[in-house]
Amino acid sequence: MAGPAASLKFTVRRKAAELVAPASPTPRELKRLSDIDDQDGLRFHIPVIQFYRRNALMGARDPAPVVRDAVARALVHYYPFAGRLRELEGRKLAVDCTGEGVLFIDADADVRLDHFGDALQPPFPCLDELIFDVPGSSEILGSPLLLFQVTRLACGGFILGVRLHHTMADAQGLVQFLGAVAELARGASAPSVRPVWCRELLEARDPPRPAFAHREYDVVPDTKGTIIPLDDMVHRSFFFGRGEVAALRAHLPPALRSRASTFDVLTGLLWRCRTVALAPDADEEMRMICIVNARSSKGGGGAAGAGAIPEGYYGNAFAFPVAVETAGELAARPLGHAVELVKKAKGEVGVEYMRSVADLMLQRGRPHFTVVRSYLASDVTKAGFGDLDFGWGKPVYGGPAKGGVGAIPGVASFLIPFKNAKGEDGIVVPMCLPGPAMETFVKELGKLLTPPAEPQEAFPAIRSAL
Repeated sequence: MAGPAASLKFTVRRKAAELVAPASPTPRELKRLSDIDDQDGLRFHIPVIQFYRRNALMGARDPAPVVRDAVARALVHYYPFAGRLRELEGRKLAVDCTGEGVLFIDADADVRLDHFGDALQPPFPCLDELIFDVPGSSEILGSPLLLFQVTRLACGGFILGVRLHHTMADAQGLVQFLGAVAELARGASAPSVRPVWCRELLEARDPPRPAFAHREYDVVPDTKGTIIPLDDMVHRSFFFGRGEVAALRAHLPPALRSRASTFDVLTGLLWRCRTVALAPDADEEMRMICIVNARSSKGGGGAAGAGAIPEGYYGNAFAFPVAVETAGELAARPLGHAVELVKKAKGEVGVEYMRSVADLMLQRGRPHFTVVRSYLASDVTKAGFGDLDFGWGKPVYGGPAKGGVGAIPGVASFLIPFKNAKGEDGIVVPMCLPGPAMETFVKELGKLLTPPAEPQEAFPAIRSAL
């Protein structure tokens, strides 16, 4: 869970925010987003954060101008990021490629990297100071689509905060762009991956013809007040290494143990434990929404048959497939039931599923995915945030700055690659719940982190990980 660094306080001194435009002229045009990009559930800004150590090989080089110059050069290739969103007929979003640029903030903090503790993980202290919300910059229309903040630390390291308008790119698309910035910062003359727009690939068909149930977009009234309250929220992060995952798999039927990915296992676990912790009525339907990328079939979040998404595509290319089950069934049945439901929902996603979502968006006015009694999991273990090297080496931590979806806390968690204080590789999952529910969540987690055939005393290390 989160360590003492969560209570760390420090001062950040920021220079005035500036606009960084493309380093050379770019086309002036209007580019429509796809019908996946502009759905309501993506109309918000997502923050990511990268922590870098001092690097003696870089001498006294200042990271702020290095990153700023590389951003300007990368925007020549990714010039839509330098534009502004406009809304056309039918709530259709398009980028007016004006070349105005992205926001950049140069800052200093009176804190050292080691003050953040041995295990950097969300929630991060003073996050609002490290990714500063410039007044007026977070509107959906007419605002900068990216914000960068480079904060130099007293030890010679630095923190890079980035905020992206989610309609423009998903995690993989953002990493592709930041990878281009990193390559240029290290001296490359051009990005190694050529950016591809091609948003028409995920436009609705004419006429639209959704072919799947898409229960992730069900209209569900919150008749029993089951959207999580905003007060008394507790943020904790949980680490799952090889030992923890092996203990969880021991609860699954033998046939499922070999078929279920780590994403399936952890997502099923989190869904079941969270449901028990929130204690809804037994007949209430609970939804587990998975972020499934349609670019490839590899990894926990992949989908088959995604050859239509070309390499270099940086738009949103994922879906929100959902598993649905009553709270009573989730709590009463073994962990394998939740894992099987997650695996089945995730397996539906491919290019045809994406086209079906696009059709549904056009038919129904670009609805938000269902939030009532829903929980969302996104696997960023393979996104590549941890590989971004701007010249100072790979980050100590790289990835989502916090959990949640837009302004909605408590309904989403990220699965983030992580090395704990003992040097063990694993996955850390930030969780946000009301205080009493968090206590129950931890107890339920503890039960499932003890293999069923073994006495609990045999797993003290697993219990202490909580």
